[in-house]
This record gives sequence, structure tokens and C-alpha cells, in this order.
Amino acid sequence: MVKSLNDRLSQVLVKQGLVSEKDLKRAMEIMAKEGGSLGDVLVRESLIGEEDLLSAMSSTFNIPAVNLGKYKIEKDCVGLIPIKAARQYAVIAICKLANTLIVAISDPLNIFALDDLKMITKLNIEPVLSTKTDIDKATNKFYVSKDRALSDIIKDHADSGLEVVGKSGDEYNISDAALEGETAPIVKIVNLILVEALEKRASDIHIEPEEGALRVRYRIDGNLQDALTIPKKNQNAVLARLKIMSGMDITESRIPQDGRFKIRLKTKEVDFRVSALPTTFGAKIVLRALDKSNLSIGLDKLGFSEYALGRFKDAVALPFGMILVTGPTGSGKSTTLYSVLNQLNKPDSSIITIEDPVEYQVEGITQIQTNVDTGLTFASGLRSLLRQSPDIIMIGEIRDSETADIAIKASLTGQLVLSTLHTNDATTAISRLMDMGVEPFLIASSVILVAAQRLCRVICKACKGKSEKCPKCSGTGYYGRRAILEVLSVDDKIREMIIDHISLEEIKTYAISKGMKTLREDAMEKYKDGVTTMEEVLRVTAEE
Repeated sequence: MVKSLNDRLSQVLVKQGLVSEKDLKRAMEIMAKEGGSLGDVLVRESLIGEEDLLSAMSSTFNIPAVNLGKYKIEKDCVGLIPIKAARQYAVIAICKLANTLIVAISDPLNIFALDDLKMITKLNIEPVLSTKTDIDKATNKFYVSKDRALSDIIKDHADSGLEVVGKSGDEYNISDAALEGETAPIVKIVNLILVEALEKRASDIHIEPEEGALRVRYRIDGNLQDALTIPKKNQNAVLARLKIMSGMDITESRIPQDGRFKIRLKTKEVDFRVSALPTTFGAKIVLRALDKSNLSIGLDKLGFSEYALGRFKDAVALPFGMILVTGPTGSGKSTTLYSVLNQLNKPDSSIITIEDPVEYQVEGITQIQTNVDTGLTFASGLRSLLRQSPDIIMIGEIRDSETADIAIKASLTGQLVLSTLHTNDATTAISRLMDMGVEPFLIASSVILVAAQRLCRVICKACKGKSEKCPKCSGTGYYGRRAILEVLSVDDKIREMIIDHISLEEIKTYAISKGMKTLREDAMEKYKDGVTTMEEVLRVTAEE
């Protein structure tokens, strides 16, 4: 059967002038010696292009061809074929219709593969044709390289140049897990996870114990992506290594722990803030990468609109008052505030921050970490630091009425105060402060600017406008993020409206008439400029 199918394909290839008789004979000889399919040999020896071969096979065997780069593969169907079988037969399931599984395959002559897939899935198999390159890309994307061997990772990053320069603590309570965690293979695995995460621009690394393995995921441009799976037998050693690096107690597994460490990768130093949380199958560890080089780019390069940038520059130039940045967790509030602090960080200014936790450690700035166990809260710490006569204060978050009251009064007595709130838009920050018990006249007198912020993903320039996505963006079509802002600049009219208890809707309408763009409007501008997509606009401004 296979021989007759090969004969039919050979005749078509020669008849269409895609392969000469001489080249075909050569391919047959290689196939007889080395095995493999006729198509694979022809492509590997550069005797025919993948697209030409696909077209010829489609017409010869009357099997439709599919461009996987444009086809929307059903993610739930992919897993119906185990990764081992998908790799072995160069196939990927793309959709399911009743009891029939539609499978993209590069070699329709491999009837044994189709029989095996039918036995594995307990479904009828309907093949469609695609190039091996496209199938490999789709397999790498949808199986997310879960089958990658750790030895392959080490081989890929053999000379990473990573050095741990901020290892916390000198003495550790050594256990078997700790000893194993310090052995060369485990050290290499952990270091190379860090290197790969930084190379892929990950903001967070999630190390998650599961019943049968240790799962590793990276958060890239705000979205979590699977990276690799570590064998369960290495779990304790990997977790111990991370705890040792972070200065945690490796013998304690019942309570959450926090730590941090610093690495040097080539010429760049990156801080990692680490959190360990007990779970059913072991401690889940999340590492947040804090790259201080992002803070030195300045306000001009944060991607703010002209209006937002102008209002920010006017506000930070004032000697006192309060600047608030609002938004959900992960919306870039801290990066914006630290960028402002970095710009204001000069020898003639005293800057003190109080945070929970300290995000970035910045030279020239006095930073305080809250500690509820010792009574060092935002409110108590704020009272104490005011006695130090600072010029600029940054409060990680205003969470309660006492902190809000002290912060407001500090901004009225000569300090520039920066902080964050969790509100959906800029004007809602006014009502949030009122809910905390701050009098309207104090809000009107102190707040000079409120900025609501979100982050939208930026279209990848390398594959923009192309049907197929590139390795640079890991096939997502996005590379990097840009800030979207709604900036409320508090002028005399808005101060009067706040004191007179005018509704937030009227305040917002007035601010828009003076040039303020809502989050949706700012996002739409970036869409019109080709920076992002409509899907991103709707995703990040869904509440409007």
C-alpha cells in the first residue's frame, strides 16, 4: 500500500516538474538506507520546497491542506494526543467534530500513525495536510515545551554568565534537601530558569508543585506562559535552593515566607523578590524580577500621551502636594512612581519611602519596609519619618483612614507625597479618600494630580502584519507593554467642585472638557497609532 502511494506521489512530482527523475532516484536511495518518508527526504535534501510538496500531496491523495499559521486550533483538542505521539508522528489535533478528531499531519503515507492515533484517542481520525515546519511550531506553542529535558535547557544556556551576588544570610540549618539543593545540577537548573526567564522578559516566575511534577511558568507581558516541567524527584532540592538563595528558613514549610536576592547577568543586576506559600503538594514559590534599569529611562520614555506627560511634569515640579496613581495590581503603578522618584532623586532632596514590601532598592533614597509584627505600619512609620524632615515621601499604598489623614496633612505642610490607591478610574480616588474619612476641603487643598493606569500589550514589530507569529514574541504577536493613563489634573474649578460635593460624573465631564482622556480614549489612540490591537483595548478598558 505505502509503496503504491509513494509511486503515485513520485509520478505527480515528476509530471508537475517539481522533482527530476535523477533527484527522485537519489531520494529513494537515501530513503532505503536511512529510512523516513519520501517527503521528508526530499525536503531535507532541498530537492523540493515544503509548500510545493504539500500542494502535490493534497492533489495526489485528495486530502485538504491547512495553513496552521492562520487556522484557529482548538486548544482543548490538542491534549487528546499525548506529546510523545505528537512528536513521533509529526501531528497535531486541531479540532473535534462529534466522534471525529481532525489531525494535521505532514506525512499522509504513514498509515500506521493514523491507526495508532485512533487507538490512543478512541476517536475516528480525519487527516488534513500541513507542513512539518508549521506542525512543529504549533506543537511547540500548544504543548508549551512541557517535554523539554532539563539537560536540553542546560545545553541551551551552557554559558549563561549568571552570578548570585546578593545571597542572603551566612548560616543555614542544613538538611538533606539543602545539601542536595546546593549540588551542581540543581544549582544549574535554578540558575538557568532565572536566565531563561530574563531572556524572555518575564516579570514573574511561578514554581508550582503538582501531584506528579514541579511546574514552572513565566509571566510575560502580563500573561502566564508554561515554561517547563521538572521531575517530582527534584522538587525538594529546587525549592530548597531557592529558599537558601532568598534567605528563608528551609526547615519551615507550614507558614508563608518572604525573601529576596540579587543576581548579576552579564552587565545587568536584577533583584528578585521571593514569596513562598505552603500548598497541598509543597511550597509554591513566586519570584518577581525587579530590573532597576527600567526606572532610569525617565518619564519621557514611559509611553505616556502628550497630555498625560505634560500634567505629570507640571505636578512633580511643585514643591508640595499629593500625586496619586490608581489601578489594579500589576498595572504598573510602582514603576511609574519609582520613575518619578528616580527623576527627583538629587543631592539636594531628601526622599523617604515606606512600602510593603520594598519593591526596588534605589541608591540615594531612604526606604522603610513595614512590619506589622513589630508595630511598624504605614501610619506609625509615616509619623516617624515626618520627623526626619523629608522633602519627598512615597507611600506604597494608602489603605486606611489614619494613613490617608497623615499623608494629606504632610502634603499640606511642605512635602511632595506620592502614593497609590486601588480604584478603577481617576475621579473615583476622590470618593475613596472621602470614604476613608478625609474631609473634602483637605482633599481639594492637597491632591494635585490623580492618574488611573493600565498596561496594554504592544504589537510585535518583528511579525506585525504577517500571518505567522515569530519566535521573538513566542508566537503571541505582542512584545512589551505600554502604559495607558487617565490623568486628572486638579485645578481651582475642580477644587471648588470637590468642596461643594459635586458628583464625580460632573467632575469627570469637566476634566474631559479641559483635555483629560479617559482610559478607553487613551487606549484607542494607541490602537489608531498601530501600537496595540482592538482586542487589547477592549481587554484593558473592559469596565468602561
